[in-house]
Amino acid sequence: MQALRIAATGMDAQQKRVEVVSNNIANMSTTAYSARRAEFADLHYQQIRAPGAISSSTGLVAPSGIEMGLGVRTSAVSVNVEQGSLRQTGSDLDLAIEGRGYFEITLPSGDPAYTRDGTFKRTGEGLVVNSEGYPLAGSITVPEDARSLTVNTDGEIYAYFDGDPGGQLIGTLTVSMFVNEKGLEALGGNMFRETEASGAAVAGEPGIDGRGAIRQGYLEESSVDVVQQIADLIEAQRGYELNSKVISAADQMLGSTTQIR
Repeated sequence: MQALRIAATGMDAQQKRVEVVSNNIANMSTTAYSARRAEFADLHYQQIRAPGAISSSTGLVAPSGIEMGLGVRTSAVSVNVEQGSLRQTGSDLDLAIEGRGYFEITLPSGDPAYTRDGTFKRTGEGLVVNSEGYPLAGSITVPEDARSLTVNTDGEIYAYFDGDPGGQLIGTLTVSMFVNEKGLEALGGNMFRETEASGAAVAGEPGIDGRGAIRQGYLEESSVDVVQQIADLIEAQRGYELNSKVISAADQMLGSTTQIR
């Protein structure tokens, strides 16, 4: 009686699906959050009779075999790299990437990390950092007496001062791309780290070679489709209930077997 174990793997799979959906819903308002999707694969099969085997009773090739599946497993939790909508904020250091790519920031260890969350701020020394306090790559610093900032679509940052209408170039943003964005490792705090699966980061000028353009005064919203997530939640709940009923049915069948005299 494999039904108990098979149904248990099904319940475990649906539980993981609910956990992924709940994380998506919890992050429906998180800046630049990319929705996740649980993916599943069937487990190996018990070969009772292989397809194409010679039948012992007829001596003929069997057109099909007898393969009993042993359940399901979670194969991956993939990231939906679809861009969220852009929301206007009007802040000088709120930046969004319209298209593909990531901002590069520097972790305390000195290693690079990548994010699409463009909620940047200035420290007391004028250093441009993200919400976690990690600086943008290149350590861009805004002069203390700067009156305003502009960031053009090419990533050039200009500071404007009283009596100087022309502005001063204080740094340039780059946008990094990956061969396989879904292979990035999530670090939390809207940050990612490159892996062997993602490939090495290729930094370049925004708007060139498929990279997105920089939009100042905008933030990217979460790509979570709440209606779809609720539908997935209901489907996962029903799947969990059906697998629990299979366990109940298998238990009743085993109970009937033990009562045979």
